[in-house]
Amino acid sequence: MEAGKQAKSTSELLSMFGLVVGCVLFGLGSLIVAHVDGVGGFAMAFWRLLISAGIFFALAVLFGQSFPTNKKAIAFAVASGVALGLDLALWHESIYAVGPGISTLLNSLQIFFLAFIAFVWFGERQTKMQLSSLVLATVGVALIASPEFAHNQAALWGFVSGIASGGFLALSMAYVRRTHETAKVAIFPMMTIVGMGGALSLLPMMLMWDWGQIMPRTMSEWGWIFVYGAVMQCLAWGLIGYSIPKLALSLTGLLLLTEPVAALLIDYFWLNKAINGTQWGGAFLVMFAIYLGSLKAKSH
Repeated sequence: MEAGKQAKSTSELLSMFGLVVGCVLFGLGSLIVAHVDGVGGFAMAFWRLLISAGIFFALAVLFGQSFPTNKKAIAFAVASGVALGLDLALWHESIYAVGPGISTLLNSLQIFFLAFIAFVWFGERQTKMQLSSLVLATVGVALIASPEFAHNQAALWGFVSGIASGGFLALSMAYVRRTHETAKVAIFPMMTIVGMGGALSLLPMMLMWDWGQIMPRTMSEWGWIFVYGAVMQCLAWGLIGYSIPKLALSLTGLLLLTEPVAALLIDYFWLNKAINGTQWGGAFLVMFAIYLGSLKAKSH
């Protein structure tokens, strides 16, 4: 009995560590986007998804995982990829406009879009806690935005693209759920289809809006983009996906906040982003609201 408890405790600690590492890696991903400034936001998203699709395809072959044959399941997986591509591209645009910290915080508002989609598509009712957390998040975003608009001409686009990216991320997650409801799909083939669907959908948008900023200019930039696709899309997602089912819901919601916290700290201490007291207060209010919203959303 004692050995069983100890094993469970060790497993929980490893899952907590994996979840935190995965979230911090996501935060560091925003730093790569800010660093590789010669590649446009849509192009960065294209390369990230294309690289990850290649890695997941190789893993699917290596582990002998079969690709789905159900056309409806494939269509839902492709739709998830299209939404994920738009999420990443708009998040990148937000990073360029308002910095990694604020953009990642805005992207984390996806939990509220997810709650709305759950209500419309899956008939899940909203609770008073969820509605209250949405109000808190709105107030928090207003506190963050007010000083930013005073000195940043790109602030409007940064906030619009950042919030919209959260909406597309929620839509991507909803389509993943639809895929699994339609047919049983193994993880590596699923992520291969998602990655290819996203990359192909971004191709015309990249050619239209990022012309002249599509290809990395140096081997160093190619290296960073490969790290971005391999580590942030494959490893970080893998750690988060592995860890979440093994932890209590309340603990999961809290640990997931390490992603926007890490991005905000990187923005402030590493990239010297000016964030005043009002914005810090708004950021913590938004993170508290996200914690409450994610807790209730996952408990349904």
